[in-house]
Parts: sequence; C-alpha cells; structure tokens
Amino acid sequence: MDIRDLLLKNVMIMDLKATDQRGVIDEMVAKYKAEGIIDDETLYKEDILKREAESTTGIGDGIAMPHAKDKAVQRATVLFAKSEAGVEYHALDGQPVHLFFMIAAPEGANNTHLQALAALSSLLINPDLVAALKKAQTPDEVLQLFGAAQEAKDVKDKEDDAKAAQQDAARQAAAESPAPAAKKPFIVAVTACPTGIAHTYMAEAALKEQAEKMGVDIKVETNGSEGVKHKLTAADIDAAVGVIIAADKKVDMPRFAGKHLINRPVIDGIKKPEELIQDTLAGKGPIFHAAGEQTETSAAAPEEKKTLWSRIYADLMNGVSNMLPFVVGGGIIMALSFIFENAFGAKSQWFTFTNNLGNYAFSFLVPVLAAYIAVSIGDRPALMPGFVGGYMATVAAASVVHAQNAAGFIGGLVAGFVAGWMIIGLKKLFAGMPHSLDGLKTILFYPVIGLALIGLIMFFIVNPIFAFLNGALINWLEGMGTGNAVVVGVILAGMMSIDMGGPFNKAAYTFAIGVYQASGFKDGRWMAAVMIGGMIPPLAIAIAATFFPQKFTKTEHSSAMSNYVLGLTFITEGAIPFAATDPLHIIGSSVIGSAIAGGLTQLFHVNVPAPHGGIVALALTNQKLGFIVSLIVGTLIAALILGFWRPKAKESL
Repeated sequence: MDIRDLLLKNVMIMDLKATDQRGVIDEMVAKYKAEGIIDDETLYKEDILKREAESTTGIGDGIAMPHAKDKAVQRATVLFAKSEAGVEYHALDGQPVHLFFMIAAPEGANNTHLQALAALSSLLINPDLVAALKKAQTPDEVLQLFGAAQEAKDVKDKEDDAKAAQQDAARQAAAESPAPAAKKPFIVAVTACPTGIAHTYMAEAALKEQAEKMGVDIKVETNGSEGVKHKLTAADIDAAVGVIIAADKKVDMPRFAGKHLINRPVIDGIKKPEELIQDTLAGKGPIFHAAGEQTETSAAAPEEKKTLWSRIYADLMNGVSNMLPFVVGGGIIMALSFIFENAFGAKSQWFTFTNNLGNYAFSFLVPVLAAYIAVSIGDRPALMPGFVGGYMATVAAASVVHAQNAAGFIGGLVAGFVAGWMIIGLKKLFAGMPHSLDGLKTILFYPVIGLALIGLIMFFIVNPIFAFLNGALINWLEGMGTGNAVVVGVILAGMMSIDMGGPFNKAAYTFAIGVYQASGFKDGRWMAAVMIGGMIPPLAIAIAATFFPQKFTKTEHSSAMSNYVLGLTFITEGAIPFAATDPLHIIGSSVIGSAIAGGLTQLFHVNVPAPHGGIVALALTNQKLGFIVSLIVGTLIAALILGFWRPKAKESL
C-alpha cells in the first residue's frame, strides 16, 4: 500500500483553529467523525487520551503523532493537520507543535495497513521532508511531498534489505566457521512501544540512519502491532558488541544474557540514537544476566523510578487485569444460566451447560490472579509456582496443624506475591553459578525448588492463617447489622468513582469479588454496591449534558450521549475523558452520587450474584426495585450536583 492511500485529501486540516492540546485532539477527532473514518467519536477520543496519558506523542521538532487502534476506526487513515502559529502540546523538547499526524488503525488491521503506518513513521525522521511539510499550503502539495519521500525510501529499503541479507549470511558463516573479524562494528537493537504503531518504527529508522552515518552495522528488531519483524537470531546476538533496548514494554530478554545491554525508553531511540550507539560501542551498558539478578541499568529505565507502593500496585494490577476476562466472561455466562433456570428449570440442559461453563471460568479466578502477580514480580519462572499457590488457596485441605477451609481470594493475593519474591530470592541465590548451568535454572531448579517451596509455604503458613482470616471476614460480614452494612456500601461505591478505574476503583472491586468468590458465588451484596457505584459517573454525565447543555461544549455534549450505554453496562471508564479535563466537578459529583447509591443498596438489602453486567444484572437481583431506586437516586443526585455546580462552557450548544 502506498503511503498516499492513507493520507486522504478530504481529511487534511491545513489551518488548525485550536490553540491547545485538547482542542487539537477534539478538532482532529471531529474531522475523522465527519468524514466517516470513525463511527464512535467517544471511544476513539478516549483511546487517544489514554495514549497521551502514558507519554506525550509530541516527539519534538514541531511534530506530534497522536494515535489509537480500536474498533471505532472504519479504515486505516492518517490525518495530516498543520498549525501556522504552533500549539503547546507538552512535546518532549518543550517547543510548539506545527505538524500533526493523527493515526487511526482499525482493530485487527491487516499487515499491509500496519506496514504503511510504519513507513510513515520512518519517513518523518527525514528533516528535509519535515521542513517542506511546514511550508506546504495545499493537500495536493502534501501528497506530492510524501510520494517523493516514499519512492526514495522504497529504493533505500531494497538496498538495505540486500545488504542485511549479505550481512546475515556472513554472520552465519562466521558462526559455523571462524573467520577474520568484520571491518565494521556490529550492534543489535530492539524497539517497541505500547501501541506498536508509531514510535516503534521511528526509533528503528533513527537508529539505522545514525548507524549508517557512524559507519556501524546494525540490525533492529521491531516489536510492533504487526508482530516481531527482523527477529534477531542467535548468530546476530553472538556477533554483536552490544545490545540496545529502546522499548516501553516488555521484550524477550533472556536471549541477551552475557551481552553489554543498554535499556532505555523508546523515545530515546528516536531522539538520542547517536548517544545510544556510542555508549554501546564503548561498552557502557552493564552485562545482562538472563536469570534476572539485579543489575545496574539505565537511570532512564522506568522500573527504577517506581516507589514501593507503585510497584505493589503494578504487580497487583497485572494480576487483576489478567483475571478480569474470567470475571466478565464467567459472570455474564453465569447470569444467563440464572435466566435459563427461571425460564426452563434447574434441570434444563441450557441451565446446566451455562452454569457449569460460568463456574469453570470462575474456578480460574484466584489461580490466574496469583500467577500474574507472581509473573509481574519474578517474570516467567514465577508463573508456575504462582499458579499452584493460587490454586492451593482455593482448595480446602487438612494440614498437620488442623483441618482448614480454603484461604480464598486473600490467600491467593498473598500466594502471588510470595511466589514472585520467592523466585527473586532463588535468582539471587543462584547468581554465582557458572553460566554454563543457566539453562538448568529455568528448566529444572526454578520449577522444582519453586514448586516445593510454594507448596510448603502455602500448606503450613498461608493457608492456615488466611483460611482463618477469610472465615472470620465472612462471619463478620454475615453478622453485620444494616447500619454497618450501609457504611461499608457507602465507602465501596464512593471508591468506585474516586479514580474511575484506578487504584481506589480496583481495590473496591477486588474486595467485592473476594467476598463473592469466598461465599461460593452467592453473596453479591457488595457487588451491588460497587456495580451501581461504577455505573453512576457516566450516567450522571450523560443526564447532566442532556438537561444542562450550556455546561458542556458541543464536542463534550456529543460524546456524553454515548455514556448512557456505557453507564448502563457498568463501564465506568466512559467518564474518564470528562474527569481528565474537569476533575473537581466530575469526580466530586460522582463520588457523592455513588456513595449515596451504595448505601441505599445495603439499606434495601440488594444482592447481585454476578460480577459484571450492569443493567443486565437486574434480572438476577433479589431486590429489583431496590436496585432501580438506588441507581436512579444516586444518578440524579450526581447529575444535579454536576449540572448546577459546573460553570457554563465557553462554546456550549
């Protein structure tokens, strides 16, 4: 696909009117919607803002490349926009941005589209092209400039591919039969960014271009949306004097054991390629150890900046995020089973099949949670002991101390952290072993010793302690009076709205899931509180935008309408774009409405025996009227507070 097939004249904006970052995004997204490139403006904008929240896409030199890949996109497109005055976009170099390339990639896009997007990213490394684009006045001129640049790049790519093939053959031959050293130094690199659309390929192009200028041979592996390209072979790695990792996500690291390795964010691959190559040639990168022992790494490495709490939270969220598909899938399938039970009876095949299927999914909740907490801490060697520890937490067993119940959800959390740090300890213990035994560590020592240790720890320590605590928690909750239950409901539901998907939200939801799982998937009192608490923020925004339109801009009003659907289906994240721009009024009103609704669910003794579903869960609740009243009262209070409290928008309807 020619890059000009993505740069459509009708979606170019040659004179942006917006004067700030949010305004630029709104203007470009609105253009996409008007031209039919996207069919869901809210979803696409939300994903754009999420990407900006990770790190700015203002890469410097007057360029920004906001991008998102989701189901709202109908066809792969690049929107070119230009601002003569420049816009403050929080770019890495602190300078105004003049050229914008908003990349829209459809979910499940084929490799042809992704290769074209990669080509665009690498073209923008050319300073002559960038300078010419800043002077362009018409869409036709933009297309002509990109066409000429693409043709020149195609020729260069063919030459580079032929050269790379020759170098690969030479390295393979050298590996099989010793030969004189190559005249040029050779290094390898890996580039990767979270979305794998733009920065991955820009870093690749920058490193290759700089290496050529410096007379250095380089092979760059890209971990992008189209998968791993130009994968580094064992011969490549053996022949290299050092390794550059320019990545903002995990890449396959054990293969680089024993090599000097520099680990930096992907943006350094774009902005500092000369520094990375020089440092690699000088051997400044520390020796990487595959077993995962603590090594000196770049000060820029993201993990070194984390506080203890942020590390614990990241590990916990890795477990929760991997567990959620089991929660959602199992919960909705189980909800359907209850509907089939009411319609066809408990002995019907429809009920039996769906109920069993939901239970099968739920049986993996704690093991998966524990396994991926462990992986986040100790990497792949921690997967198996984490999984086994989590499974042991769900099974009632008799220890040598006394018969015990299952340790449950809380025990599973502990099992994940124990397994992860246990593997870290084993890695340090084996750090002094000869490198010739590295292979035995992963295939023998870690699995066998890890399994034995986690079994002993769970059997004699974690299970007895947390089975007791788990039972005590359930007994306390079951004996709780209405007044205390209302207070807990207020707290849990309010937490759902504090950060709308962040630590407080996930902590409340995790607590409710834990009680629900420990009760044999029957006690859904706290699920009622957190579910309705999470439904209220997007619903309140939608209602406030409907009845107080003067308090919202035209773009916000349009986006708010989709929050009716998001709120009713318990997708709290629909409120995030609004909370990001107006946290005081959005979060303040939402917390009040959610807290009141959470308290009402406990006052009315609402029980929701499903961990997800939103309004669909109404069919399962024992107190349908209580569910509806709690939701309506909380939503209206939040909407009215927001409507009266929020100041009038500058460009409202």
